[in-house]
Amino acid sequence: MRKISMGSWAYTTRPAPLRPIPWDEVVTTLKALGFDGIELGAPSPHPDPQDMLDAEQRDICRERLRSTGLQWSALTVHLPNEHLIDTEDTRAYLHRFRQHLQFCVDLGIPIIRVDTVQSPSVLAAVDYESARKRVGETWRRCAAEAEDRGVMLLWEFEPGFAFNKPTDVFRIIEAVNHHNFGILFDTCQAHMIAVQGARQSGTVETLTGDIPEFARKLRGTIHYLHHMDSDGTLDRHQSSTRPLIGGGLIDFEAVLLELAKHDMRHDWWTLDLGKRPDVWQATETCKQAVDGLNERYG
Repeated sequence: MRKISMGSWAYTTRPAPLRPIPWDEVVTTLKALGFDGIELGAPSPHPDPQDMLDAEQRDICRERLRSTGLQWSALTVHLPNEHLIDTEDTRAYLHRFRQHLQFCVDLGIPIIRVDTVQSPSVLAAVDYESARKRVGETWRRCAAEAEDRGVMLLWEFEPGFAFNKPTDVFRIIEAVNHHNFGILFDTCQAHMIAVQGARQSGTVETLTGDIPEFARKLRGTIHYLHHMDSDGTLDRHQSSTRPLIGGGLIDFEAVLLELAKHDMRHDWWTLDLGKRPDVWQATETCKQAVDGLNERYG
């Protein structure tokens, strides 16, 4: 059986005018719903390295979660104002990454998740191979530094960020070429990239074998999972629309039978609800659905 965690950003990025749900309420309610852990999204007002600068604050945060019986599964890093692809000098990006890496170390979080930060349109202004090399070199450095601190570095590809075709994913993995680097495989994002070809420029690239083929081609590199369904559309923010598990197009049986053949290096499944007004109802519904999948395929 897999341990189940929840992505905490679901409770801070609710549609306006709904306010973020306080951190203590999130922790208490997720524990009551039977979750094993939390993937921290790190946007304020939840624990964030920019706000929680004092070592004592971080100690209290770590012990507070531990006292409930919950665990950290990962830290999702959001760096929307940084430049990774369209600059030769990535020192600013590395500085922000290191702040989040130290946060992982201080809180005892074993995995740090990154993305390519910038829109797919950035590749119209930057030579593809130069961009790929830049990302590869930067993330290889990040992977080595994370390994030195006992943290694994994982990339979550998305249609809304650069390198959003299946072959792009393979090429970035080759460019990084580090054993402490791998893929965070989100079922919804995988569907939008491999089946829908969402937000791909030029020739649209999809796979006839759907998500299982994509996962099969990535064997040996997938080390963490996000579960959520997909209806094949993008929302008004041009991000993947996330219907509840069982309410979309994904054949979870086929996907999980393939993923069962992968060495994940851990036993976490994480739910990523996205932005929802009915977040607690959605949380409970998806927890029941993922528990059913866990019983059959976990």
